[in-house]
Amino acid sequence: MEKKKSKQYYILILIIFVIQIGIQNTVLALSPISTPTYLGMDVSAWQGYINYEKAKEDGIEYVYIKATEGTWYTDSYLQYNYENAKKQNLKIGVYHFVRATNENEAKAEARYFANAISGMEIDCKLAMDFEEFGNLSIEEINKISFAFLNETQRITGKEMVIYSNTNDAIHIFTQELANQYPLWVANYGVNEPYDNGKWNSWVGFQYTSRGNINGVNGYVDLNRFTKEILLEETNPIPIPEPVPEPETSIIYYTVKRGDTLSQIALYYGTTVQDIVRANQIPNPNLIYVGQRLLIEIKQTSEKEEIEYTVKKGDTLSQIALDYNTTVESIVQINNIPNPNLIYVGQKIKIKIDDYTIHDCGHIIYKIKWGDTMTSIAKKYGVSIQSIAEINNIENVNLIYAGEQLRICRYPKVKAI
Repeated sequence: MEKKKSKQYYILILIIFVIQIGIQNTVLALSPISTPTYLGMDVSAWQGYINYEKAKEDGIEYVYIKATEGTWYTDSYLQYNYENAKKQNLKIGVYHFVRATNENEAKAEARYFANAISGMEIDCKLAMDFEEFGNLSIEEINKISFAFLNETQRITGKEMVIYSNTNDAIHIFTQELANQYPLWVANYGVNEPYDNGKWNSWVGFQYTSRGNINGVNGYVDLNRFTKEILLEETNPIPIPEPVPEPETSIIYYTVKRGDTLSQIALYYGTTVQDIVRANQIPNPNLIYVGQRLLIEIKQTSEKEEIEYTVKKGDTLSQIALDYNTTVESIVQINNIPNPNLIYVGQKIKIKIDDYTIHDCGHIIYKIKWGDTMTSIAKKYGVSIQSIAEINNIENVNLIYAGEQLRICRYPKVKAI
């Protein structure tokens, strides 16, 4: 009798557990923003040539097409997919795969994306696909996301949607993003995507990456979409206003032990993406000692702004010299009442230029590719010897792009 009661007890516990799991799954399900939903697929060059007539006959109503990636890749089937899906009157969307590592790169990618799809009549919200983050922090990821989304929307005048898997929707993207942009969520092997705690509903649900559709060779991602993923108007995407290209100089850098593309890009004031593009590097995480890299250095009149923390022994004069600016500029930007009174730990903003005439009469000049001591001396009307003496240069034939020189046009004024 005791064994029978014990068995009944365990069966009861099991039933309760199963019921709780069922309830939990019901609570965790994220619903579509509206019904009905429509069958769609997302495609890229991986699918090759698609017979859109057959795909439509098989039930496809929406198609999202990969347009671009980073600032160097436009999908080779973008135009084919767009034109042939258009012929079948399918609802068309396009997406961009983000590779940016900072906000400026994100804005550049937005312009690249907008340029690639300009002139197209798109039916669905433009999609951001950001899913490979490298060493970026959550804060950086969300800043990049906002920069890309806002810039794309500003340039194109079109609304945006975020494509994300459930895990990133839960752990990466912020509530602020969820409040502003609808969700196209990827969650495989379930009837409804799991609730991520931020979005209240979805406008797109990618439920498998192994779909089979007539007219498509091999597997294809399949989705359900709601009408809310559609744009309010489908006027052609405008051509972005051209951004003036800064003057560019080229150097060749030989990779040393311990180098990374991130460090090299930071040192030369460029981006990892630009180095990868210029050198056709297949894997940006794999460079080798002795490798020769072509690096394009863009000269711009726009001043860079940094934040500097005052250390013991610092003076504004020395900081100004070290960061290629003037005491007057630092005082003005930071509203410093007494330039002779700064304190350890104080945060000051500094704007940096290629060269600056300092209060002491010096010019701080950043060496550019192609410069020689002769050309620099001639430019500023001083002798090569005076430049060499002030900067402790032993070999006047050996100077490097990116280094800074102090140039004194008034020999009686000594360097600080």
